[in-house]
Amino acid sequence: FEDFKNKITFSNVSFNYDKKKNVINECSFEIKKNMITAIVGKSGSGKSTLVDLILGLQKPKSGKILLDNIELKNLNIDSYRNQISFVSQDPFLFYATVKENLLWSNNDATEEDLFKSLKIANAYDLVMNLPMKLNTYVGERGAELSGGERQRIILARAILRKPQLLILDEATSALDQESEKLIKNSITEISKFTTVLIIAHRASTISIAKNIYVLNNGKMIESGTLEKLKQTEESEFLKIMHEYRKDN
Repeated sequence: FEDFKNKITFSNVSFNYDKKKNVINECSFEIKKNMITAIVGKSGSGKSTLVDLILGLQKPKSGKILLDNIELKNLNIDSYRNQISFVSQDPFLFYATVKENLLWSNNDATEEDLFKSLKIANAYDLVMNLPMKLNTYVGERGAELSGGERQRIILARAILRKPQLLILDEATSALDQESEKLIKNSITEISKFTTVLIIAHRASTISIAKNIYVLNNGKMIESGTLEKLKQTEESEFLKIMHEYRKDN
């Protein structure tokens, strides 16, 4: 696998664990190239399983996952995963320097590559203001940095990999508004050359998505822009947004 030209397609995909009830149930949707796509859903709706299927960690029991017209199962899975970067809600940094943490994703990267990825991730000024700049130790799990700073370094590391697909799984859920704004600006910039999939609850996070899918009981039940989904009466999307605000 090197690249896909148009889209990743889920076509009537179903999945279950140990022949129990389907977690993903005849799910169909598209992730279009060099666009921001978002998926929202309640806890237990199947979002994590969907990500596992996209990463090739699980295989559909029925239906197809297609990259353009080629089924994922027919691709070399290692070469496919090498073209994906994944950023989770709980970012992990090694007890090492900023530079060493960045190079973990691409050991062949030049210093120019490092600076470019930091700039795209809105982390360049942050790193340049650290005591030893790139050679500053970040502490155990990045403890010397704030949550927003850690997430921007993680995002720069993901960009340095030069992925064809960037998956952000609740990557801004624990951030303050200012940090989230910086990350959103970065994601918008990244989407000019990388396909981005956002898994999130916050309406503010998914507002930058060109298309939002609503997952319920393992099936896509609604889709559209944020404005369209907000205006839909009896929308499952509005219920999810309301429950998330209530819980937080």
